[in-house]
Amino acid sequence: MNDNSAQLQNVLARARAEIGKVIIGQAEVIDLALIAIFTGNHALVEGVPGVAKTLLVRTLARTLGCSFARIQFTPDLMPSDITGTNVFNLQHNEFTLIRGPVFTDFLLADEINRAPAKTQSALLQAMQERLVTIDRDTHQLSSNFTVFATQNPIEYEGTYPLPEAQKDRFMLKIVMSCPSREEEFSLAKRMLGQDAPETTLARGEVQTVIPGEELAALRQQLMRITVRDELVAYLMDIVRATREHESILVGAGPRATQSLLLASRAYAALAGRDFVTPDDVKTMATPVLEHRLILRPEFEIEGVSIREVIERILQQMVVPR
Repeated sequence: MNDNSAQLQNVLARARAEIGKVIIGQAEVIDLALIAIFTGNHALVEGVPGVAKTLLVRTLARTLGCSFARIQFTPDLMPSDITGTNVFNLQHNEFTLIRGPVFTDFLLADEINRAPAKTQSALLQAMQERLVTIDRDTHQLSSNFTVFATQNPIEYEGTYPLPEAQKDRFMLKIVMSCPSREEEFSLAKRMLGQDAPETTLARGEVQTVIPGEELAALRQQLMRITVRDELVAYLMDIVRATREHESILVGAGPRATQSLLLASRAYAALAGRDFVTPDDVKTMATPVLEHRLILRPEFEIEGVSIREVIERILQQMVVPR
């Protein structure tokens, strides 16, 4: 491994360690969040209340030297509440831009499915192009702009499901489950003392491992991770198989192929390798594809899950050597 790859691996390892001071367990979740950030993409985070979704994003921002903003999505939220608006300044007799929370590095879109489609769509241009248009003027967002949108998987009353076009703009779906018994016991013990996760973050015990402005250079180092042509064909065939499977009504599009390729390369970097293996592709297939697929109603009635379908597709594929 060359010096550049070693630097990337060092930063990723230190980031994991610092985040682990606050987030108990959830190693896979942390890895997926880092993959989204280091590939310059966005993540859909799903989990019941209280599993530290907000705390995770705040800790990521502190660790990677980035700014953080949070939007609580509600049915009456307006697009201008996200992007900002021009306000007339009587003293200077001109309009002044009041920037919205979208002008940040890491944006937590909390319960994004509680806002109507018009408000959800205010994020589309920002997510795709890192640009925001306000009153016909276009503004550049941070190169580190990353959206972490949360959803509650249980409570759907009064929600507006995300359109397929918007789901496709999220590279990954990160599922945050409840901690194990041992992890929850450790959390309970910490809450009795001065080591509660929120307190640890507030006291500044989480160190910044890299300035935010250096993230772009580290992203370029991912280009050095080798991906053989056979592996590119393998992961492309996995995505194409979702469009033909008997139980899937809507399969994954070409953007899913791109996301799976980038995610597999980043996962290899997390594992300390400078090359991608078939196991990297298999590991990332479910987080990348799950939220993009729609099952046929008859298979939903039978209790078939999307994860089961993805697993069957992976088992049927010929693995390159």
